[in-house]
Amino acid sequence: MRYLLVGAGGFLGANARYLVSLGLSRWWGHSFPLGTMLINVTGSFVLAFFVAYGLRRLGVPDAYRLLFAVGFLGSYTTFSTLTQETMERAAHGQIIQAAVYAGGSLLLGLLAAVIGNVLGSAV
Repeated sequence: MRYLLVGAGGFLGANARYLVSLGLSRWWGHSFPLGTMLINVTGSFVLAFFVAYGLRRLGVPDAYRLLFAVGFLGSYTTFSTLTQETMERAAHGQIIQAAVYAGGSLLLGLLAAVIGNVLGSAV
């Protein structure tokens, strides 16, 4: 049953990631991987909020952690795509853009996680 929960969450998270990334690339273009950055930042916020509020305060059952935190958010966010897109920019001489993307993703992700944790603990 645990594998089914993780798998179902992963299916939904992967599709959500694809739709967000596709929509933002159509709106923003392909010059900067805004979709992946937004996905990782929002995923950081939502996971931190879920842990602080759902797991710590509400004590949600482990099944929800597997479905949502491990499955959905595990496939929604992607560090491997971030590193690949950073390397591609650096390989094309876009060193500043690569640094802004990697550094911005890390800083904004951490900030989003802190905010999610604070809000999840305060609710």
